[in-house]
Amino acid sequence: MTAETAVTTARIRGRGQLTLPTEVREALRVGEGDEVEFTRHDDGTVTVRGLKTIPADQAWFWSPDWQAGEREADEEIASGELSPVYGSAEEMFADLGKRD
Repeated sequence: MTAETAVTTARIRGRGQLTLPTEVREALRVGEGDEVEFTRHDDGTVTVRGLKTIPADQAWFWSPDWQAGEREADEEIASGELSPVYGSAEEMFADLGKRD
C-alpha cells in the first residue's frame, strides 16, 4: 500500500448534494447508481468506501468457490491450456469418451 495522499475538493450544493470528482470516483471504483458508505471516526475523520450492489440472481457468480474456478480458468487460458474446437456435439462426446 502506498503512503501517497492526494487532496481533492468539491463544493456542497443545496440539499447537501455533492459531485465526486472523476479521480475520486475512479479511486472508489464507483459509477452512476452505485452507493458510497461513510464511516465517522472518533478523531473526526471520515472514511468513504464505494459499494456495488449485486442482483440476488447473480450472487452465485461472486461466491468464493465460483471465483476460485474463474481464476483457475483464467490461468489455464493464459497458459494456453485450451480445449479443442469440435465440429459437432458428437465429436466432443467421442473425444471426452477417450479421456476416461
